[in-house]
Amino acid sequence: MKILVYLVFPVLLFIAGCGNNDTKSNEKVQSNDTQAGSRSGEVIDKIDAGSYSYLQLKENDQIYWAAVPTMKIENGEQIFFSEYMEMKNFKSETLDRTFESVLFVNDANKVADKKTLQMAHANLKPGNETEISVDPIDGGKTIAQIFSEKESLKDNTVKVRGKVVKFNGGIMNRNWIHIQDGTDNKGEYDLLITSNETVKVGDTITAEGKLATDKDFGAGYFYPVLVEDAKIIID
Repeated sequence: MKILVYLVFPVLLFIAGCGNNDTKSNEKVQSNDTQAGSRSGEVIDKIDAGSYSYLQLKENDQIYWAAVPTMKIENGEQIFFSEYMEMKNFKSETLDRTFESVLFVNDANKVADKKTLQMAHANLKPGNETEISVDPIDGGKTIAQIFSEKESLKDNTVKVRGKVVKFNGGIMNRNWIHIQDGTDNKGEYDLLITSNETVKVGDTITAEGKLATDKDFGAGYFYPVLVEDAKIIID
């Protein structure tokens, strides 16, 4: 219960502070529960209004609005946050505009802090999507082969083809891509790839990069197998 109070109270204070200029109609507004979870998005539009800013964000293939305490940020920059509350049909009196949905964010930051990284990497490994079946690329390896041959493949360039099942962008100056191809080696079926390139969940890709083993990024982020700095081709 204390955790919930600590999370909800700052967000409600932020929304209440917005009330100096923007008010909401009780008949129109529907509020979801306060949520927690690592989020990040690229700013594609910004509207300053009083003591806070509306940011239109692009997160993977989703575009939405977020309201944050006024901050200096430009289009194309990345914003990170983990505590927010969605308000539906929110009426901004200052802008004379009703937003179908806006996330009121309590902890917006242009740099992913340790807390955000921890939340982003918590339960990072997706479940085994058993319906996936992807043919390997010529001259490449299956995910099962990469795990079973990891010691001999260490520090070598590997090529692998699979379906994207999870994507986290802009964390620690890289994108984190999880792929599966339907193969499994003693319960290891999900391969983590880092790259500067952007993909979408559902894409079938071929990735080529250096295989690292026992990779430790610090702060508890340890990966027994990782393909780094991969070049990506989307089928």
